[in-house]
Amino acid sequence: MTSQPNNFLGLPARYSDYARSRFAVLPIPYDSTTSFQTGTREGPAAIIRASQQVELFDEELEAECHKAGVATLDPLVPNMSGPEAMHKDIFQTAKRVVRDGKFLFGLGGEHSITSGLVRAVMTKHKNLSVLQIDAHLDLRDSWEGANHSHACVMRRIVDLGATVVPVGIRNISLEEHRFLKRRKIEPITARQCHTDDDWVDRVLNALGDTVYVTIDIDGFDPSFAPGTGTPEPGGLDWYQITGLLRLVAAEKTVVGADITEVMPIPGQAVTEFLAARLAYKLIGYAQARA
Repeated sequence: MTSQPNNFLGLPARYSDYARSRFAVLPIPYDSTTSFQTGTREGPAAIIRASQQVELFDEELEAECHKAGVATLDPLVPNMSGPEAMHKDIFQTAKRVVRDGKFLFGLGGEHSITSGLVRAVMTKHKNLSVLQIDAHLDLRDSWEGANHSHACVMRRIVDLGATVVPVGIRNISLEEHRFLKRRKIEPITARQCHTDDDWVDRVLNALGDTVYVTIDIDGFDPSFAPGTGTPEPGGLDWYQITGLLRLVAAEKTVVGADITEVMPIPGQAVTEFLAARLAYKLIGYAQARA
């Protein structure tokens, strides 16, 4: 009896070999700046375990998208000397993946990992838009003494010069509200996603031609994804998010992505399985565009 390979989707070597794969999954089990519930360090391994139960045939795309090759890299060891040092480690590792011409897909861990991933992608794609699906803006300049906190990640990405398009937002600080006004950033709130017929068009119009997708799992309503450190009521559902991602991938060039803030709940695997399905969906949408 053969055992299943312990990689994303449980793929055999012919579809998971790094040299031959278009996609590269980078697990980053880091959660040192979380400010409420901890445990997202367990997210990447839980997502990978859950992914091994995902059917490789996508019923929506009518294709087996894994055949483009999905390599799983070794988990990045957390650097406990501080958030800035961890950011640099993520950047250096991710930069090599981007240099090799792979579609970089990060699995967190807390949301602070995204700035290092985006910075790496921007070494190849200068005019980058970042589609952020999230309950929170993460636009504080500093949080609890750290500039590379999960609460500051999108502020650091704005500092890099990327265009940020936040979607699903429903909890904003006064500091962030003022920053939005000053920088003329217009988030699409979760309320607007539920009430405005044109919200998807607004997202597409705000994005440039080249897009990085970052998904904080709390962008979903907690009824869909309860396993997260900062659940917020009133979030988006599966079809809102996958429908948006399919249109973005069809009309833009998606060049990298991540899913963060999965905090496994003992005894149930709802959130990590949703994250695994979502990652494979986005891989499929990106491959359909290729």
